[in-house]
Amino acid sequence: MKINVAWALLPAVSAFLPASGADVHKNVDTAHRLARPPAPVFTDVTTHAGIHFTHNAGKAGQKYLPETLGSGCAFIDLNGDGWPDILLLNSRNWKPGGRRSLPALYRNNHNGTFTDVTAASGLDVEMYGMGVAVGDYDNDGREDIYVTALEGDRLFHNEGNFKFKDVTRAAGIHNAGFGTSAAWFDYDRDGKLDLFVANYVQWSPEKDLWCSLDGATKSYCTPESYKGLPSRLFHNLGGGRFEEVAARAGVGDPTSKSLGVTVLDYNGDGWPDLFVANDTQPNKLYRNNRNGTFTEEGMTAGVAYGEDGVARGAMGADAGDYDGSGRPHLLVGNFSNQMLGLYHNEGNGLFVDEAPSSTVGRASLLSLTFGVFFFDYDLDGRPDILAANGHIEEEIGRVQPKVSYREAPLLFHNLGNRRFENVSARMGEAFNRAIVARGAAYADFDHDGDLDILISTNNGPACLFRNDGGNRNNWLSVKLAGVKSNHDGIGAVVRLQSASGRQWNTVRSGSSYCSSSDLALTFGLGRDPSATVEVDWPSGLKQQFGSVPANHAITIQEPH
Repeated sequence: MKINVAWALLPAVSAFLPASGADVHKNVDTAHRLARPPAPVFTDVTTHAGIHFTHNAGKAGQKYLPETLGSGCAFIDLNGDGWPDILLLNSRNWKPGGRRSLPALYRNNHNGTFTDVTAASGLDVEMYGMGVAVGDYDNDGREDIYVTALEGDRLFHNEGNFKFKDVTRAAGIHNAGFGTSAAWFDYDRDGKLDLFVANYVQWSPEKDLWCSLDGATKSYCTPESYKGLPSRLFHNLGGGRFEEVAARAGVGDPTSKSLGVTVLDYNGDGWPDLFVANDTQPNKLYRNNRNGTFTEEGMTAGVAYGEDGVARGAMGADAGDYDGSGRPHLLVGNFSNQMLGLYHNEGNGLFVDEAPSSTVGRASLLSLTFGVFFFDYDLDGRPDILAANGHIEEEIGRVQPKVSYREAPLLFHNLGNRRFENVSARMGEAFNRAIVARGAAYADFDHDGDLDILISTNNGPACLFRNDGGNRNNWLSVKLAGVKSNHDGIGAVVRLQSASGRQWNTVRSGSSYCSSSDLALTFGLGRDPSATVEVDWPSGLKQQFGSVPANHAITIQEPH
């Protein structure tokens, strides 16, 4: 077993290295850290970083339903250098011809900028892309990419050096059912990553329906106008092959209209469960039966509906322990006039939505939230909340004057004791600009310790927000390398103990909306100078490490 220090900001690291047998790479992007503001702000560095991308929804006046929903984004370390790269998905025009609309792949240059390496990468494929999930499905040490697309999903194998091969057919994967969010997870704990794909509704240009807000002009239909679709579960057989087992496993409900998925162990039995966010249909909570099947418990657990007992328009989802209870709670982005869902896990199989009685609910009531996640933006040891917002109907203000098409993101600071404060207005002018957000992801792209934000917009430019000042507090970043478990350590639980208390997180793929965040876990330590680290691997192995100094990124390898 070993700990490998990937980079360091403390001179004291030399005292830690002999015991770990590791090497060190100095942080190369420190200018903004040294000139940090008195409190954290998010600075729009999209252009400065070399990100020049505009999403094409293919809008041409037909008001086709898929035009409102794409597309997602990802932070992903594609070459294993520890620096997160960026993938931005694109859609396309409905009719062939004209300028091609391609995804965009950006390589991290280690200096706060990125280089577009899309051309000849194998990802330069025109498709009506929706979501992305990141995971090393064949345990070869390189992150692979699954893309959901309207005309058929695609699995791209990472060949190295930013080259990818489309292995969809060879892998036995077939899904042309309006896939949205997806997540890699090892549901049977056999060391090989399986894949859950959320499917939306039965739609095609030929089956498109006429809907209207005012009775005179066509508008985008709600999903209530269309029948649902069963989601997919692809079981990893090894050797690069998968088997579709959703119906057999109990997760293929044909009435669902799924947009978001997050993986969590809500009952603490060590096996990954699934929460699926459904649009105008009851949300699903699938308990892992530890035998290859799941039991749906959304209704009895209290997460299927809103407080009023009505199914909401749920979009993205995430899970995290925002109150230090040791249990994962649920965060759900919902339609406008429905507020965010903040389901507190009571520990007895029940969840209680705390949003209606909190700042989170009041501030998000009029927003339509797609991308959502927990992350500790100020590194104080408490998970905060990011909500990426944007309506689906450009003319919504005509019939609902208080609701806007373009909406600014929301940032909620965790005050402790299950209380949040809306601090969006303090995050700078650029952060508060109204956009039509869809996907959202986080990573420390510039290696200064604090977490940055990537937001994709519908039919508009991507936004890269650098966290300036979050690293006023101490931090520890933990990356896992599985041996008996899957190589990414997805499903492993990392626990930290420092002077301020205990905290934990699970390595997870998916979450948010149609997006993937960095697989490294960042823990805020406040003013604590060090922490002990424990890892519970999916294989059942456990590791413990003594005092690890703050302000380091470490890689922990599972024992053989």
